[in-house]
Amino acid sequence: MPFLQVSCDLDAVACQLAEDVLMEQGAMSVTLQDPGGDPILEPGPGEAPLWGRAIVLALFDEHARVDTVRRALERELGDTAVRGWRVEWLEDRAWERAWMDDFVPMRFGRRLWVCPSNARVDASDAIVLKLDPGLAFGTGTHPSTALCLEWLDRQPLQGRFVIDMGCGSGILSIAALLLGAERVLGIDKDPQALIASRENARRNGVDGRLELASPDDMPADAIADVLVANILAGVLIRLAPELSRRVRSGGHLALSGILNEQAASVTDSYTSAFELRADDGRDGWALVTGLRRPSEV
Repeated sequence: MPFLQVSCDLDAVACQLAEDVLMEQGAMSVTLQDPGGDPILEPGPGEAPLWGRAIVLALFDEHARVDTVRRALERELGDTAVRGWRVEWLEDRAWERAWMDDFVPMRFGRRLWVCPSNARVDASDAIVLKLDPGLAFGTGTHPSTALCLEWLDRQPLQGRFVIDMGCGSGILSIAALLLGAERVLGIDKDPQALIASRENARRNGVDGRLELASPDDMPADAIADVLVANILAGVLIRLAPELSRRVRSGGHLALSGILNEQAASVTDSYTSAFELRADDGRDGWALVTGLRRPSEV
């Protein structure tokens, strides 16, 4: 069966929203390249990222309505944001395996690595998260995901209960478990994301400590030691009362998916419940972290 590949040139800060739109439109996979054609990878610790724009490539089945896909992108990103729109027919082949050939091990923080199952990491102290394309809604290549992974690597997670809001591929949930969390509750409204998270957790041998649920089925008594939410700023602001009550007194919060110019609005929504700081983390994306103030929780 042939496939349709659509590609366009976007400002790097728009890539996460574009990925969400493309997946909602039925994309089988979404990958990023720099304008020179190389896969976008995370810089090593201490290195500056070098990309300000990105080529977004999405793979669809042969029946996809690409005009509808483009209109959806323009509706969310703006008519002038989508440049270099291109549609190609691709011959049938093992695209997931071909994509995996370009997915190399990436380090986040001191210990944590994310890599495909066909790769190995030689560092003696490495904590390795195996994640293959196909069931991966996120692999760490986006700055907001990378910021969360690096933050988790710095946290003392041993014995902690973690909530991952908007778990997607499960990458943050699995990272927390591999880094020592006792158990994780992953929440996502997309049933396919929950399936992906379960399968990726199984591949990493941590599925027995991962609970998954939709927002409507989230246990009422789930109060976390650590809560991480890598979703869009508007959603974080809307969910501030709910997320705040889900963190115990003295517990830790990390919020991402936030543009630098949105950080103040997000911080304002959580400041009554948390002692907060906002870092201009990477390529225009911020990470907001905080400590839960004493309360009735």
